[in-house]
Amino acid sequence: MISSNDLRNGVTIVVDGQLWTVIEFLHVKPGKGSAFVRTRMKNVRTGTTLERTFRAGEKLERATVDNRQMQMLYNDADGYHFMDQETFENVTIGRDLIGDPADFLRDGMVVDVQFHEGIPIGVDLPAHVELKIVETDPGFRGDTATNTTKPAKLETGATVQVPLFVESGNVIRIDTRDRRYIGRSS
Repeated sequence: MISSNDLRNGVTIVVDGQLWTVIEFLHVKPGKGSAFVRTRMKNVRTGTTLERTFRAGEKLERATVDNRQMQMLYNDADGYHFMDQETFENVTIGRDLIGDPADFLRDGMVVDVQFHEGIPIGVDLPAHVELKIVETDPGFRGDTATNTTKPAKLETGATVQVPLFVESGNVIRIDTRDRRYIGRSS
């Protein structure tokens, strides 16, 4: 059991017999009345989101989630194929279960795959990844003064916004949580 006061982003709980992962939470203490926790949660199985309010101190069932390091082998029409680093067991996870971070998965990348009762429920990518730009408009010398951006297609097929001075062939760092350009890799 977990208290609603202990809810944090990424915590997986069981509500009404379903697995939910907390996306956002906010502790609210109004001037009048008792405190409560406002959450936005994502259903692990279906991907739907739900906003729910819990009383402060309300007990919730915490789901037991096991993280295993797995290497992404390849992706096809069936989904993304991962191999356990220790047992060499293969697991296929659909894109809908992974969500938007699937855009940054590269063959050979090692990630944490989350399991609940032996069934894969999600993939935890690192906060930052380094990917090569395969296609973007040409940059011009001196284009560093403004905050304007242009689209760039990465080696995984994802498109992100980058500053004007970044060129095709550059390796850049991307924040996987909000698809934000961080900088060029050295």
